[in-house]
Amino acid sequence: MGSTAKIDQREFDVIVVGAGFAGIGAAIKLREAGFDFVVLEKASEIGGVWRDNHYPDCACDIPSALYSFSFAPNPNWNSFFARQEEIKDYTIDTARQFGITDSIRVNHELLLACWNNDEKKWDLKTSAGEFRARWVIMACGPMHKPVTPTIKGMDTFTGSTFHSAQWDHSCDLVGKRIAVVGSGASAIQFLPAIESSVEQLTLFQRTPPWVLPKLDVQVSPRWQRIFKRFPVTQSLLRTLLYAQFELLNRSLKHPRLIKRLQKVALGNIYRSVKDEKLRERLTPDYLIGCKRILQSNKWYRALAKPHVNIVGSVAEVQGNTVIAGDGARCEVDIIIFATGFEVANPPIAERIIGSTGMTLANQWHGSPEVYLGTVAQDCPNCFLTFGPNLYTFTSAFVIIEAQLKYILDALNKMRSNNIASFTVDRKKSSPYNEKLQSSLQQTVWNSGGCVSYFIDKNGRNSTNWPWTTFYMRLRLRRFRLDDYILEHQQARE
Repeated sequence: MGSTAKIDQREFDVIVVGAGFAGIGAAIKLREAGFDFVVLEKASEIGGVWRDNHYPDCACDIPSALYSFSFAPNPNWNSFFARQEEIKDYTIDTARQFGITDSIRVNHELLLACWNNDEKKWDLKTSAGEFRARWVIMACGPMHKPVTPTIKGMDTFTGSTFHSAQWDHSCDLVGKRIAVVGSGASAIQFLPAIESSVEQLTLFQRTPPWVLPKLDVQVSPRWQRIFKRFPVTQSLLRTLLYAQFELLNRSLKHPRLIKRLQKVALGNIYRSVKDEKLRERLTPDYLIGCKRILQSNKWYRALAKPHVNIVGSVAEVQGNTVIAGDGARCEVDIIIFATGFEVANPPIAERIIGSTGMTLANQWHGSPEVYLGTVAQDCPNCFLTFGPNLYTFTSAFVIIEAQLKYILDALNKMRSNNIASFTVDRKKSSPYNEKLQSSLQQTVWNSGGCVSYFIDKNGRNSTNWPWTTFYMRLRLRRFRLDDYILEHQQARE
């Protein structure tokens, strides 16, 4: 088994950057395989996106039984869709259960990672000193850097502002006039949770989302006991849920099935909203699935309240007056940005310098391109979790576990074959990416008629996986040495 990293140790076989679920999963598998490793985490505690996001009613939109490691089931989920607090607790409990907490160094933010071609190793500069490793796993996640739009006159606003991913719990919303900018995944959760306590709430919305009903039920103690006593029952539920998401992905490639799904979403609007003009404003003009599909039983009811108003996207701020693109004006005390994250262009790319001496961000020019969503060109001995073109409608854990299988197979083969470095062969990666982009043209993400964060600044889909996760798991099942240019260790005299 891998030994616990010494507190003053600075060189390792493997360094993992990030202690969210991908980083914790990587640490567990590295410990099992006997690698000498450390996990570097920028914050003061682990948890990733579930540590950072703690806005009111924050919860997962993937069922709990599927939103967990297959090798670490949790029979004690309180909700079918777990809330932020218990997901964060699951993160901490899993790290403790598998004995990897001593291998995590918090308050170690990666500032720069540079490939040392002479040593065939990575030199990492962090906020707590320098490190070195043969291999690095960048487990930084896509929901990492909140995006706040640049708005004319924002500097004249005298009230409070914050992003939903940086919720200011010291800011009292009771009886205040609130502007919510954006109507994505976080807004549909926190807006219904705060609307009853505020005087006035104005939603600034560019385009409405498709919102399906949510099976948001509690898991009874009886079912928790069944899951604990008979783990196969929870495993079966997980399998059924996985199959359901696979069917959802397949249905989004067939127009007739898309229309059926839209019918369900339209029913969700009509049940809660009686005003015809409001219904029209809440009905998207693009195909369902083009943007992230959301789930809520409270969203439309909240928007139908008399003190809630919906206007166009923000155009300008003049003092405490926020002006929409459609001319609507409102006086507000607090602005809450629910404007998402930088997804299509991973921020970590600005801090990785590969074999060419160029950062990944400069290499990509705004359109990330990697092999199997895991290995970037000219980046030897480096793996990305949740890399470009791996997102699809499924649990993040399906993707994490598929990638970890690939990464651990690679590391074991590097070690057993005495390989100093590997670099993806362009003859393999270029045809793969050409085929991927061609397949994406037929998907709802590219042709559904919307503007989404899936599409990068160059108009290219740098986010989505166009095939099934069955195929993803098949492609990531084994690390093929023939796909890479290998350099073997030289015998030392």
